[in-house]
Amino acid sequence: MLIPLRHENMQGRRWPVITVGIIALNVVIFLGTHWAMDREAPELGETRLHLILLAAAHPDLKVEGKAADFINTIQTKNPKIWKQATNPSRDVQDAWDARIRMDADEHPEEMQDEMDALAKRYEELSQASLIDKYAFIPAHQTALSLITANFLHGGWLHLIGNMWFLWLAGAVLEDTWGRMIYPAFYMVAGILALQVHAMANSGSLTPTIGASGAIAGLMGAFLVRFPTTKIEMGWLLMYRFYRFKMAAYWLLPLWLVMEIFYGTVFGQVSGVAHWAHIGGFVFGAGIALAVQKSGLEQMAEQGIQDKIAWVSHPLLDEANQQLESGQLDAAASNLKKLLQEKPDSIDAYRMLQNVYWKKNDSAAQRVALEKIVGLELKANDAEAALLTFQDFKNAGGEKLSAPLWLDLCRQLETQPDVDRAAGEYNALALAYPAEKQGLLAQIAAGRMYLKRLNRPADALRCYQAAQASPVPHADWQPTIDRGIAESNKALDAHAAPIS
Repeated sequence: MLIPLRHENMQGRRWPVITVGIIALNVVIFLGTHWAMDREAPELGETRLHLILLAAAHPDLKVEGKAADFINTIQTKNPKIWKQATNPSRDVQDAWDARIRMDADEHPEEMQDEMDALAKRYEELSQASLIDKYAFIPAHQTALSLITANFLHGGWLHLIGNMWFLWLAGAVLEDTWGRMIYPAFYMVAGILALQVHAMANSGSLTPTIGASGAIAGLMGAFLVRFPTTKIEMGWLLMYRFYRFKMAAYWLLPLWLVMEIFYGTVFGQVSGVAHWAHIGGFVFGAGIALAVQKSGLEQMAEQGIQDKIAWVSHPLLDEANQQLESGQLDAAASNLKKLLQEKPDSIDAYRMLQNVYWKKNDSAAQRVALEKIVGLELKANDAEAALLTFQDFKNAGGEKLSAPLWLDLCRQLETQPDVDRAAGEYNALALAYPAEKQGLLAQIAAGRMYLKRLNRPADALRCYQAAQASPVPHADWQPTIDRGIAESNKALDAHAAPIS
């Protein structure tokens, strides 16, 4: 099973209040409707079945109201179902069906009473049914259901899965498009997705619920706006969990192809509205492209920038003005006050390190830069952390704290420059030979040299250094021994003559 975990653009400029609001609305509606829908579905489904069977067996019976509309829909839009129901040799469906067959032979005059009772019960259940009122039914479309169906879910897994995808794709698009274009896009994508589903399932009486069509639209927009963004995936296989990353331009089209395959082969049999996903994705990508090319996105970006500037912290504004006018000590004082209030403010630390740079206080600048690296790693912004680390070294920094440096090295492993990551692990190990992080760095460098860089001699050197480490390493000894053995084996293979 594949599960998306996160992507590189998770950190936004503002709190995604619209996305959070949509998620909260879906959860509240689910809690208010789920159990009611579960209760009403069996009896309503049974009543519909009995209406079809009785009307098919006795076409001369009079049917009125909603029951008549229902039977007419079955006859005109679902001829296969009607043909099966009229087949005199069909299987008995349930105890009611068996009783009606017997009563029809012995008491044919009672069939109209049975039909009247069924029609009345169907009218009552249909009027009270949340599914009939608010779910999207291709054979009975309503303007209201085009909206409400996007906020109903059939179970906890259905809800949680949709809301997780909404969070991953929606928050970054809200940050890009702002709080007017984004919710309008979401609803339009959901409506268009349902229309595609209706075209692929014309005449269907099966209710469709869930936000997946709208969310598929967000996924299509994500592909257009962030095609090179890497998405981290989790793969559960044989009780083991693996992680890997794929760029959006590979992963999302692959998902679309799979949806087309399942929609074509299985249709509605799978119980999933695959064509709603396909329609939402395609329309979402198209609308996103239109928003980008029309200039709406640029207008939204300007509005976001204006709002960000307007809501910035007063101390940050004051410090910025003092920095521009050369009042460095006053700026530093205000920034320190702000950091007492908001200790994780990257903006404050960035400005503070700039103050120290202007004051030629390299030691204080390095402390601020190291703090920024930690905050950027905490925010999963690896690329920014690597750039700040380079600034740290440019400012004369020789080594970060051991735990922070190890976290940075692990982030470097995900970058294309594998040699740099191995070199940074080596530098960490040399700087902290008596720390646990130094030992782990030696082992990680050995693994990279052996598995990814095909440099067994360097791998052996790292594993032997780990073997000789003064840090207690009984737990890692099997890994070290295996690394030494594999490195020696690889060296022997390199040295073997070619015949």
